[in-house]
Amino acid sequence: MSIARLRTRAPSAVALGCYMLKQHDLRFHKLGADGSGKCDAFLTGDRDDVIFGRLFEIDPSDKPLLDKAEGIGYGYNQKEVSVFRADGFSVDSVTYIAARIDRHIKPFSWYVNHVLVGAQETLIPEDYIHDKIVSIESKQDTDTERDTMECAIHR
Repeated sequence: MSIARLRTRAPSAVALGCYMLKQHDLRFHKLGADGSGKCDAFLTGDRDDVIFGRLFEIDPSDKPLLDKAEGIGYGYNQKEVSVFRADGFSVDSVTYIAARIDRHIKPFSWYVNHVLVGAQETLIPEDYIHDKIVSIESKQDTDTERDTMECAIHR
């Protein structure tokens, strides 16, 4: 997630760097409240699968706000995971996983852009960005007010 978008949900967010979540795959199949696809850290169990992302530290007082924005309990559930830096250092962390999946749903283009901006800010490998984010088929949001508001976050 981009730092600009995350800070609207958790103002205390501090980026700790690029980390990997092993045996998971980035998928855009989480059914969002707006009817579009959102990201999911999907457990595959395959040793070749990995999600690259930025690890953030947030003040505990921001966690309820973030949980509400992410839809804990109805959109996402939280899961404790170990994430790894390129040098092998690991950190126990919490991630959100989809509570409802629709393999046919598409994300809005503004949502994919949030993910893309976050990946570029994090210096995630270019081939991963292309294969897992840029190549995702998205759709235009018909709610033009929401589309404009979401796109403006990165201007």
